[in-house]
Amino acid sequence: MAFRRIDIDQYDEDIYTEEEILIDAESGRSAQEIESLVDARATDVRNLLTRGNINDALTKSLEDPPYGRQLENAKAKNIKTVIDVLNQFRSTDIPTAIKGLDVVQQDVLMKYLYAALSKPEQFNSGMLLSWHEKLTEVAGTGSIVRVMTDKRTVF
Repeated sequence: MAFRRIDIDQYDEDIYTEEEILIDAESGRSAQEIESLVDARATDVRNLLTRGNINDALTKSLEDPPYGRQLENAKAKNIKTVIDVLNQFRSTDIPTAIKGLDVVQQDVLMKYLYAALSKPEQFNSGMLLSWHEKLTEVAGTGSIVRVMTDKRTVF
């Protein structure tokens, strides 16, 4: 019975602590700095949307997502920015917009879709499921697997 008290994870060289996972994401910036960057990005995205540049607004909204601890406000603001952009697209334009994104941006978009789907009281699930369907058609199921196995979250 003594073997059951041994923490076998301590012998696994592939196990990561939360600090190791988030060390690159936090990059030494304070929560206030990250929040101000998110606010600036939201302003840039709104400016692009007012000019009718929705594809560039989508790309801009997916840049440098806030990862890390104690960033709930920044994450909430950034997800709202992304969802506001997604709401601007007509369903016929979605596949073209997705094809214009690279693999990393498609994966970040998938993260935001899942994050928003977890909050059905805040976001339109029908629109999100439409984006998810079209994103899966373009990016494949590999995007889903990469997002589900990534420890960094956007919400």
